[in-house]
Amino acid sequence: MHIGLNFGFGKLDPEVSDHDVYRNETELAVLAEGLGYDSVWAVEHHFSDYAFCPDNLLWLAHVAARTSSIKLGTGAVILPWNTQPIRVAEKLLMLDHLSEGRVLFGMGRGLSRKEFEPFGIPLEETRGRFDESSKMIIEAIESGYMQGDGPFFPVPRTPIKPGPFAPWGDRIFTVAGSHDSMVSGVNNKCRLMSFILRPVDKMMPTFQAYLDYYREVWDEQAPPVSLNVAMYCHEDAQVALDGMYEYVGNFFEANVDHYEMDGVHFADTKGYERYADTAALIREKGVSKAGRDYADAALYGTPQEILDKLVWIQEQMGQFDLVLQPSFGGMSHDTARKSVELFAREVMPKARQHYDATVSASV
Repeated sequence: MHIGLNFGFGKLDPEVSDHDVYRNETELAVLAEGLGYDSVWAVEHHFSDYAFCPDNLLWLAHVAARTSSIKLGTGAVILPWNTQPIRVAEKLLMLDHLSEGRVLFGMGRGLSRKEFEPFGIPLEETRGRFDESSKMIIEAIESGYMQGDGPFFPVPRTPIKPGPFAPWGDRIFTVAGSHDSMVSGVNNKCRLMSFILRPVDKMMPTFQAYLDYYREVWDEQAPPVSLNVAMYCHEDAQVALDGMYEYVGNFFEANVDHYEMDGVHFADTKGYERYADTAALIREKGVSKAGRDYADAALYGTPQEILDKLVWIQEQMGQFDLVLQPSFGGMSHDTARKSVELFAREVMPKARQHYDATVSASV
């Protein structure tokens, strides 16, 4: 059972410095290897305290130099913000060499007008830019050559140096929040990473559509879905419950503000029409109630309570990968570190044992 940590580089308290955010997230990432986590991931975000990691490959290179075996994932490189796909391919291959083949390449399309506008990229172009550049980058990191005939990224056949270090196989992911993104990812033979905004049983139609479409396109079973979910583990159940509603509530409100998730613009924005229903639901429920629903989908509680939730998720899904968000919504660094350590000590070994036994029994 693959279990990783995804770092968001956000801050709620203005008294916390930007430097403290980077120092704390990096400390947890380096600690993760010794605790037995399989991977560390980093978002790409720009321009605000909501999250600020403008180059996740650069940060992962730093983590690579301080670790020896843990996988290094981008969760995700937002392709439309990177206006030269050839640079993304170069940096991916360079990091793969430096880390001895530890890179997990996750890519996404992006959603926030607040981030697209400074880059001068209309939201209406993001689907075309993503679909075009994703194919070019995947081909380049696998073959060592990039080429494209536009319309966004015309590139003559060009060698990429350094060339490929190791086969990419199942190391390529698409972060998909819409059906169109899922379809695009499957067409590129990418694995699906999904941020859990609702309980898993409510998301099974999306996951089943991915599994079915992958088999239809590639005539083979799809790799397990990678679930990206907020996590808070504490010995005291009430402390965990109160903390999760506070931290996830704060994070959800910041999320709604950053992405304008309660806005009316999605319905008239090409490629984002599917978000209009979510926005309408948030307006109907109110941000506070919708945030509480989001918190209910998170992994929180005592070690045993979290174990029980992971067993339930496996009953719904069968096989899956797990990527935990360990720090969010104003959670202190000390609180996040203790949660990550407690999960690794009390949850991870038992969860893996149960998961592996159940998977083996079903084969």
